[in-house]
Amino acid sequence: MDSNSTKEKLQKNDAVADEADLKSCYMQKFRLYETRSKFYMIGRDKNRTFWRVLKIDRLEPSELNIVEDSAIYSEIECCDLLRRVHEGNKSTGGLKFVTTCYGIIGFIKFLEPYYMLLITKRRKIGTICGHNIYAITKSEMVPIPHSTVRSKMAYSKDENRYKKLLCSVDLAKDFFFSYSYNVMFSLQRNLSDHNTTGQSLYDTLFVWNEFLTRGIRNNLQNTSWTVALVHGFFKQVKLSISDSEFNLTIIARRSRHYAGTRYLKRGVNEKGRVANDVETEQIVFTEARDGHPMQISSVVQNRGSIPLFWSQEASRLNIKPDIILSRKDSTYEATRLHFDNLVKRYGKPIIILNLIKTREKRPRETILRAEFANAVRYINKSLSGEDRLRFLHWDLHRHSRCKATNVLGQLGKVAAYALKLTGIFYSPVTPNMRLDGLSQYSYSENNNVIDHCITEEANINKNNVDTETEISNCYYRDDENKDYSVKPQMLQSGVLRTNCIDCLDRTNVAQYAYGLAALGRQLQVLGFIESEHIDLDNPLAGELMEVYESMGDTLAFQYGGSAAHNKIFSERRGQWKAATQSQEFIRTLQRYYNNTYLDGDKQKAINLFLGHFQPQQGKPALWELDSDQYYAVKRRGLYLTDGSIRSTITRSLSDGNILGESDASIRNLNDTNCQESSEKPDKHFRLGSTPDIFICGSDICHCRQIYGGMVKGKNCESGHICYDEHGDACDCSNFLDVDWLSSSGNSCEEELLERSTSISSENIANELVTTETSASESGSSLKGRQSAEELNKDRKYSERFERWVNEEEMHFAWRI
Repeated sequence: MDSNSTKEKLQKNDAVADEADLKSCYMQKFRLYETRSKFYMIGRDKNRTFWRVLKIDRLEPSELNIVEDSAIYSEIECCDLLRRVHEGNKSTGGLKFVTTCYGIIGFIKFLEPYYMLLITKRRKIGTICGHNIYAITKSEMVPIPHSTVRSKMAYSKDENRYKKLLCSVDLAKDFFFSYSYNVMFSLQRNLSDHNTTGQSLYDTLFVWNEFLTRGIRNNLQNTSWTVALVHGFFKQVKLSISDSEFNLTIIARRSRHYAGTRYLKRGVNEKGRVANDVETEQIVFTEARDGHPMQISSVVQNRGSIPLFWSQEASRLNIKPDIILSRKDSTYEATRLHFDNLVKRYGKPIIILNLIKTREKRPRETILRAEFANAVRYINKSLSGEDRLRFLHWDLHRHSRCKATNVLGQLGKVAAYALKLTGIFYSPVTPNMRLDGLSQYSYSENNNVIDHCITEEANINKNNVDTETEISNCYYRDDENKDYSVKPQMLQSGVLRTNCIDCLDRTNVAQYAYGLAALGRQLQVLGFIESEHIDLDNPLAGELMEVYESMGDTLAFQYGGSAAHNKIFSERRGQWKAATQSQEFIRTLQRYYNNTYLDGDKQKAINLFLGHFQPQQGKPALWELDSDQYYAVKRRGLYLTDGSIRSTITRSLSDGNILGESDASIRNLNDTNCQESSEKPDKHFRLGSTPDIFICGSDICHCRQIYGGMVKGKNCESGHICYDEHGDACDCSNFLDVDWLSSSGNSCEEELLERSTSISSENIANELVTTETSASESGSSLKGRQSAEELNKDRKYSERFERWVNEEEMHFAWRI
């Protein structure tokens, strides 16, 4: 080979390398300039190696015209360009500096002009694989058209109201982004799937400014000038164990689909998207040292509203509004779509941890529990083997009447079992890999999508591969000739999905228990500890609790309007009980106020930000429409005629009644029928029976259907609704033994029995009501629980006394 051909080849290789380096660089700092006719945005990379120019037309009053200069400039060339622009526009004022910014959030139009949303201040909040993660500190909305071309509409009252509404979305709170790391994806997907890049990143469910950036992305066919915003929670802390440090990162990503506030977004929509859908990822990693690769591990779990068509209407008179359950989806297609989506996102198995109540004096949560069990059973009928949904119905409220340690211990058992089914993600990352871009962090020669990797790894997780052997194979000697490109040792396949009613308070406790169990597994894999179990008294458990408590408060503010109810965490820390009760009461009132008076505007702002509502001249304004919940219900076709409402909606009223097709339907369920149903439940509750939930005087009628008779504390392989000896729905599962789960410590039943026997006869006598009210006059009343029945079987107690017996919170001197 002659010298000329060799030189040409080297030059060609250098050009390819320079092009690759340019693609791996990201513009991170921008300067905005203006003339009368144009905006000029100058962007550069972190190392000041290249500059680019974006031009935005200002003479069009209601259109967005953006042009990207294809040239790549040096710093000197860019300064010269700006000088020439200034000289050419001196007659109209020249070139003026507007602001420094760190990325474009997007563009939005209300009634006439377009506005540009910019990040003007940022702060670093963490690092993942060498890639910085930032939060927004300050943002600015800049009108595009020059003031001389704007019409009166640009200054109208409605235009200003829309601007104020959009600005109420606080971008400086709980939004985060990265220039080089796809923070909208889990670590496992980032290191497994290199096919999702560019614009496709914005189409994912966790990018909240997808609508705002759609115009510029479609115009330029790139994402160089915009940042993808994720909404939720991000916290990174450095912890230590046995004098060794490791980094812990907790990320919560809130879905933009069916997003909103507590009472205005409930349940599922027709596409299978659920309210309050949040993905939580726990990342643990160590730095590379002594020739050993950097090691990193992550675990993902999910929370989301119960995937049924149900809703609640905020009420100024009722702190616990009625639950409205729709029966329009008799084949649970929306529920099926939701779980199909989870399988696409996380693989199999899907494990459902349902924490809502199994016993209530007034049936509210129990209605949804029964219908959710029916939905899971119905879906599982068409699935086989490993494809079936795994579920556990476990009443956290009832179990929390025991000591918090017992609740967390039992949830820890559930978490450990779920982790055995799903596994965790783990990968060594070699120390000689560059951190300039994620593309150079590939540890696998196979760049197939994550679904392929999950399928392969599923077999590894099930075969219980020796963890110590896997870890030892991940360490390498400091050999310059060694190929450090290795494949991942573990992949997570499947996910634990947790829910309560709001998916806030109880759900966060369960997610902490899962996070603690996962942390033990991660630290074991990373070589920090021999046993994967971390005791609740371990300082690490307390430090992890603080992070999850902070996450719970943040997510609760976003969806519910107040910090989370952290009674179990407070008791675990030994906080004074009176202080805890006062704190919980204040948060209840704060949540009630926000839900009742402020959430309507908050929901409108979210709809505007996400593009669910786009203002148009001559059309009704956003604030002139009905509430978001009514709008959603109308879209689902529920409010077609007055006569159709009762056949599709079941309503749980605060006085214990449920509206079915007619009041006569309720009266037909008399005490005799209820007694018969306890003996022959399969005749009165079977598939294809009346579509409404009815309530009679017996607790056994809380659930609409029973499949195959009663099951007492056994595993529910077919999705049956389990009942105990008192006729109450009880904990049940189709993938673990509920008796084993409850085997440790004194049971809640024993503790509740002790409490009931400690009630003085004087207090009971003061609370008894001597008059008997018929069911036809006061609605179907429910008898008290076992303790109340033993005390007086034939009488009805006052509402305040029933609350006192059944809810521990009411011990704290609640007065109506």
